[in-house]
Amino acid sequence: MSDRHLDAPQPDLRIVPTESLRPHEEHDNQRAIPLAERLREETYMINPPIVAPHGDQFVILDGANRFHAFSHLGYPHILVQVVDYPGEQVLLDTWHHVVGSWGIEALLESCAELGIAQLVDANGSQPDALAHVILRDGRLQALIHAQASGRHSFAPVRAFVGLYQRSASLHRTAIHEAATLWSLYPDAIALVHFPSVTPETVLHAADSRDFLPPGISRHIVYGRAIRVNYPLDILRDSSVPLDTKNAQLQEWIRHKLANRAIRYYAESTFQFDE
Repeated sequence: MSDRHLDAPQPDLRIVPTESLRPHEEHDNQRAIPLAERLREETYMINPPIVAPHGDQFVILDGANRFHAFSHLGYPHILVQVVDYPGEQVLLDTWHHVVGSWGIEALLESCAELGIAQLVDANGSQPDALAHVILRDGRLQALIHAQASGRHSFAPVRAFVGLYQRSASLHRTAIHEAATLWSLYPDAIALVHFPSVTPETVLHAADSRDFLPPGISRHIVYGRAIRVNYPLDILRDSSVPLDTKNAQLQEWIRHKLANRAIRYYAESTFQFDE
């Protein structure tokens, strides 16, 4: 981390129309459905999505499941943190997937029936592979296109990820070493490594609606606002104009600052109450 990231800018928090947000990735039903049920009963919004201005709308960099939950519940407005993108405040990295609670042969057989992509034995890394899959039994597989058309689409990767989204458990991880993950996830059967993506790819996915699969793009934001605990009743209320809501938000932030209720940590952290 460079020195410029030790002093992050004050978070740019805004309340915007929920419909003004555009995802660049599919939502994960394993996360979005329980989240919507919680939001229906909860009092506060804890972590606002991270978004980037894009024309007269906002591209969601992190928070597709929260956006989906708000849309599903019909909430007119949503609290977001706005960042410049691409920009020095945001680093784009890649999540990998740990697949668990399934069988290796079931995964291989299901993939063989996809038609749009296939897994093949790999002796080493293949630069043109859509992903690499390390199986718990030590085999290395490469996910490749099964069709000549659509080679610039994310559809084959979405179809592959959809297999274990529906039939297995999916955990995101930044750990590359499979041996470490086998001990952390006793029921894991595979580690899926994805190639890196660029900010241009993210914006194009939002524009074209050729979405990335859930949980691949990993946006690291210096100065991310978390544990905000903003009242959900304000966001749910469709009778109050948006300008009024944002004026109330800024007053709420000034009150927090005056009472020393906002604290910045420059350290990398692990959060144990997610």
